[in-house]
Amino acid sequence: MRLAVLKERRPAETRVAATPETVKKFIALGLTVTVEAGAGLSAGIPDAEYATAGAELAPDAAAALQGAGILLKVRAPLGTGEGSVDELSLIPRGALMLGQLQATPEMAATYAQLGIEAGAMEMLPRITRAQSMDILSSQANLAGYRAVIEAAAAFDRGFPMLMTAAGTIPAANVFVMGAGVAGLQAIATARRLGGRVSATDVRPAAKEEIKSLGASFVGYEDEESKAAQTAGGYAKQLSANFYAKQAEVVATHIAKQDIVITTALVQGRKAPTLVTAEMVRSMKPGSVIVDIASDAGGNVALTKPGEVVTTEGGVTILGHSNWPGRIPAAASALYARNLLTFLTTFWDKEAKAPKLPESDEIVKGVLLTRGGAVIHPSLAPAQAA
Repeated sequence: MRLAVLKERRPAETRVAATPETVKKFIALGLTVTVEAGAGLSAGIPDAEYATAGAELAPDAAAALQGAGILLKVRAPLGTGEGSVDELSLIPRGALMLGQLQATPEMAATYAQLGIEAGAMEMLPRITRAQSMDILSSQANLAGYRAVIEAAAAFDRGFPMLMTAAGTIPAANVFVMGAGVAGLQAIATARRLGGRVSATDVRPAAKEEIKSLGASFVGYEDEESKAAQTAGGYAKQLSANFYAKQAEVVATHIAKQDIVITTALVQGRKAPTLVTAEMVRSMKPGSVIVDIASDAGGNVALTKPGEVVTTEGGVTILGHSNWPGRIPAAASALYARNLLTFLTTFWDKEAKAPKLPESDEIVKGVLLTRGGAVIHPSLAPAQAA
């Protein structure tokens, strides 16, 4: 069976879905691996390294996909009119495609119509058995790290306390909003750099996690916040009244901060607005806000997704797209291992092919389409309607 790896063509995407390390392991499973030329260049992986690992190099997407039974992607393939290459039309019918695939009813219907067995890895259930396959966690971890590094670069003062013969520079006050995977890594990284760190999150379990990393907890707590987490570990969308009270608590705190990092995402919905324009105006000139949720609309009212904005009051807002893609070599390595683990977990050694039982909890969560039909529980009813 042939496994294809394509060059990512969506804007701001610098990652690649396989590395020389995972290519070698796929070949050991009995697969033939074809990598499109230039697929790894933005992640610092030249074609020669793939060739040395045993992959065949293809000059373009069409050649890479010819006869492929498995396709690995970072982002959803381009369709008609989306770019210079219509990747969707080139994917062989019956091929298994794995990646972050925009798991919407419309996209699932498109994949089904084209006969593609689409596995949306962002839909992976958050259970212990699936942790090593969890692309959202691996990428969020790096996004949290990168957010602090870029905040430090944009901040025009010292991050740790610096004692010199000329005087002392105080440590930066860092406030992290959202203590999921990205937020916890941001807290840990900011602490390592010497910042005075505080954090907030609506989920009840987050308070102890924040404190365990040496940061102080800031936030509003009530009965609603006690049920602010799904069984899968994601934050729930709460009421407008709760967010208003939470905003009151953090508004005064934000005015005293040098750096604010926002990470709050709600699965399948626009990111909640946590920092209003008024809060931004209350911050000191030279302060920095990093909005990791910019791709989902942003947690900050003044964020412009994909852009860096400096307000009239001198506050810089970093709203870059694709935060994991800003550390592409590490992000690609972890992402590629996530996909490798998924395939090896469901690998039939005798048939030398993936075996995806629909009764398995992981497969049920990931697989959108099979046999020309939408089979995902959350998408199939929408298609029928």
